[in-house]
Amino acid sequence: MTEQQTHLASLLQQRQTLLDEITELNNKAGQKRELVLRALGAIEYLQQIGVTLPEEGEESPAAEAPVEEAAVEPEVVEEPVADAP
Repeated sequence: MTEQQTHLASLLQQRQTLLDEITELNNKAGQKRELVLRALGAIEYLQQIGVTLPEEGEESPAAEAPVEEAAVEPEVVEEPVADAP
């Protein structure tokens, strides 16, 4: 093989390696995107049902109460029904 052929073979291998890495990164990015969307959905749900974080410097009520007393029955929230057109 000539020096140019060796260089071409090296570049072709480098291209394939880079394409494989890009594919792997795209797959990982897709997985991370899916996780972000799930987290955003959970955040939106919790905010819609009124869950908030304590203000800075404020103690959370659950941190002050013993574990036995912290258990609370879940509140049932009915979603509004849209009027039919």
